[in-house]
Amino acid sequence: MEASAKRVTIRDIARAAGVSESAVSFALNNRPGVSEQTRKRIMQVAEELDWRPNSAARALSAAKTDTVGLVFARPAATLGVEPFFLQLVSGIQTALARSSTALLFQVVEDLSAECELYRRWWAERRVAGLLVVDPRLVDPRPALLAKLGVPALVIGGPCPGGTPSIWVDDAAAMGAIVDHLVGLGHRRIAHIAGLPRLIHTERRVRSFQQAMQRHGLAAEPSLATDYSVEAGAHATRTLLTAATRPSAVVYDNDVMAVAGLSEAAKLGIRVPEELSVVAWDDSALCRLTHPQLTALVRDTAAFGARAARRLLGLVGGLPAQDVQDELPRLEPRGSTAPPVGGSG
Repeated sequence: MEASAKRVTIRDIARAAGVSESAVSFALNNRPGVSEQTRKRIMQVAEELDWRPNSAARALSAAKTDTVGLVFARPAATLGVEPFFLQLVSGIQTALARSSTALLFQVVEDLSAECELYRRWWAERRVAGLLVVDPRLVDPRPALLAKLGVPALVIGGPCPGGTPSIWVDDAAAMGAIVDHLVGLGHRRIAHIAGLPRLIHTERRVRSFQQAMQRHGLAAEPSLATDYSVEAGAHATRTLLTAATRPSAVVYDNDVMAVAGLSEAAKLGIRVPEELSVVAWDDSALCRLTHPQLTALVRDTAAFGARAARRLLGLVGGLPAQDVQDELPRLEPRGSTAPPVGGSG
């Protein structure tokens, strides 16, 4: 008996046509995402290779997908030390589990890889919707998501492109921090920010400048970092070894603030007597240091859960609109105090 011929796969077609597997899936399933010229080439190659659809797989892919996707385009090492993301994912997972929805999660190197993953997941009907994090000032994802027609929610918007978002008023939060420090008597306040290409970083930098101006104070440019311990430590040392050092520093996350405490101790600078420190996000780290860190407090897991429920609503047909989440509250702790001499 003659052995049956090997079934032609999407991978075979992609290799022969010189395109990605997701592009082949788009073309074969008559979905948007590829140009008409590319679609014709793929269909021609499929015909030449005598491709036939797998009826069982097609029936499975056509079934309702009880899965949503989440992709992080950041170095995995950075994510591993940032409690914010761990708490966010925990909240997302908790809310999805209650509705019997799975979370498909992946870490990639850059936005190109993230966009390609979106195309593949949607073409293969692996997700019913997407949670999108870290919106950029220049961001290809909203246009891609609109083109694909996939239900999506941006965490940290609002952002250009029309994709609905859930976000927090960074301007009001930064204003509360600066008001607290100025109220203690600080005049030389520095800001160690996160990645400069992110929308929320730009908002915080702008809000810091505006809050300082509102108090009639000069503001030095915010220092950009990658949110890591090493970057936080380096930026702190730069500030504290300058000819005129600040009397207070605002950090855009908790791990950098903890690194700042360590650098101040190495330089013999006492916190809070000679330097006040504020962390943007509260976590267990902030409460385990000595002194404990003044921080913006919010329930990040609950925020993640609200984002997940909002996405499920969009998948179910709710109108697309931006949602402003509750404002974090500033909790003063031992790391902030009036500067030595009464004015810093």
